[in-house]
Amino acid sequence: MNDQPEPAVKPSRQDLLEQLESAHQRLAEAHKMASIGRLSAGIVHEINTPIGSIFSNNEVILRSLEVLKKLLAESCAASVAPSQEAMEIIETMATLAAVDKIACERISGVIRSLKTFSRVDDRDIRKACLEGIIRNTLKLTGTIFRRRIAVETHFEELPEIECYPGLLNQVFANLLVNAGQAIEGEGKITVTTRRENDFVHVSIADTGKGIKPEDRGRIFARGFTTKPIGEGTGLGLAITREIVEDTHGGSIDFESEPGMGTTFHVRLPITQTRKSSPAS
Repeated sequence: MNDQPEPAVKPSRQDLLEQLESAHQRLAEAHKMASIGRLSAGIVHEINTPIGSIFSNNEVILRSLEVLKKLLAESCAASVAPSQEAMEIIETMATLAAVDKIACERISGVIRSLKTFSRVDDRDIRKACLEGIIRNTLKLTGTIFRRRIAVETHFEELPEIECYPGLLNQVFANLLVNAGQAIEGEGKITVTTRRENDFVHVSIADTGKGIKPEDRGRIFARGFTTKPIGEGTGLGLAITREIVEDTHGGSIDFESEPGMGTTFHVRLPITQTRKSSPAS
């Protein structure tokens, strides 16, 4: 009777590739969830502000209604037209109602943007408006840097592009958050789009501290970060490059000058040549 243990089966190259792809997918998803977590604090503030406005307006409206009821009752009893005070109250209530409508639209816009960004089932290529993708992402990232950083946009009219919209949301969120974090104090981020033959070109420029010459060769490396421990994972730009280059067949590069800022350039094909599911 042979009690010798059977030799372990060596995994095939295909098995290893599948395990590696699975690990990349989990890593990308973990980073995406971390990105959503970082955005959440700003989103909570962004939602709380209009909600506070609505509550305050409602209190004024309720008090105004009480006064208005008395004035209208007096007018009816005297068979005269409503007083000037009553008309002013009606105008105030109309104004507050208009403000509340804007506040509610603001909340709805942030929630819609979050739903778009957090989609994890975006596994099919489809045509999408690049400007819409960027604007949705700006609504989210803007909640982090509002009032401190001005955002300027220059959008050229572009055709819809074939892409994975959810993954591009992640790309632009990474670049915009990095741009904002590179700015100490007040500054500006400029987002520009234009067409270059069969590609669309998106540039994101910041007025931040720039990238040191010795760090430029490692900026897209997994695990590399210049942020303090607990703030940076070293995955954002690595995953961004994979999504742009490996998944979409595009390119990403940057130019930077210490103390003057950094500009990232993302070029994406208008039409995809492959229709398979994304790797990350």
